[in-house]
Amino acid sequence: MKVIIASTIVPFVEGGGTFIVDWLDEMLKRYGHEVEVLKLPFHSYYPEMFDQMLALRLLDIAEHADRLIAIRTPSYLLRHPKKVLWFIHHHRGAYDLWGTKYGDIPSTPEGRRYREAFIRADNVAFREARSIFTNSKVVADRLKRFNNVDSEVLYPPVMDPERYRTDSYGDCIFYPSRLTRHKRQHLAIGTLSYTKTPVKLVIAGQPEDGRYLDELQAVVDQRGLADRVKIISRWITEEEKVNLFASCLAAIYVPFDEDSYGYPSLEAHHAAKCVITTSDAGGTRELVVDGDNGFLTAPDPKALAGVMDRLYLDRELARRMGERGAQRLGELGISWDRVVEKLLA
Repeated sequence: MKVIIASTIVPFVEGGGTFIVDWLDEMLKRYGHEVEVLKLPFHSYYPEMFDQMLALRLLDIAEHADRLIAIRTPSYLLRHPKKVLWFIHHHRGAYDLWGTKYGDIPSTPEGRRYREAFIRADNVAFREARSIFTNSKVVADRLKRFNNVDSEVLYPPVMDPERYRTDSYGDCIFYPSRLTRHKRQHLAIGTLSYTKTPVKLVIAGQPEDGRYLDELQAVVDQRGLADRVKIISRWITEEEKVNLFASCLAAIYVPFDEDSYGYPSLEAHHAAKCVITTSDAGGTRELVVDGDNGFLTAPDPKALAGVMDRLYLDRELARRMGERGAQRLGELGISWDRVVEKLLA
């Protein structure tokens, strides 16, 4: 089958939204399909979005492939008679983040008109889709709530999970993710002020902007945590990431209302490490069963400190919970076989 994968990107910025495209491309080719990837630069500053959306809408690629798989908003505005969506999130400022401190569209008469127009445009594309899959129940629920659209959850796997390994259960909690405010690395750092053990924290990821990185470093300095917190402010190599997962005590992933469980959570489980997350982290709640393959706490430093200390003092518990993580992936049916079968059905 000839397949076009289309997604919008911010040039030179990597993350889950780019990995899902690259990995799907590679896996479809492994399954014997011809694949063309359209990575469409898109700037999500709301007053400029409609011109870009119109440009996407004017692209008719119906004659160039047997299937279009659209991923990141608003790539699904492209026209194709056999269009399938693997929908990873809305433009969240017009949806679930509307009216919150994380929103990017003002709650003004003009802002409301923009929001309503975004929703109308999305609804047009959703009606055209042959099938709509989401990366989590969280996103499926948002589609139903905001757009009255039914969808099927199709969890995204990681690429080549066999490369992950377990060397030891050391003294560090590992948090790999883009450094941005809604990922809440500041919450993970602040937690160490309340721990009773010398547990450490390693944070790794590309900063979204220098201001947040400065804020994180200020928390470290103000609380005297320089000997317990290491911030690697860049995209680490795959080898570095694998090594850090192999030797860490556990992983932590505490974003605010994340669209899915996040690749760091999956990677941790492939390395047989448990995941610490919070009750308001969104999609992580679909993966992490509290006390089984990780901990699900209140988004409170004292609560998080308690589970960090518990793991530090009981490495056997850390091992058992990490091993349960690998089993949890099987229970949820997270595999490339299922992804390819569903998207090309």
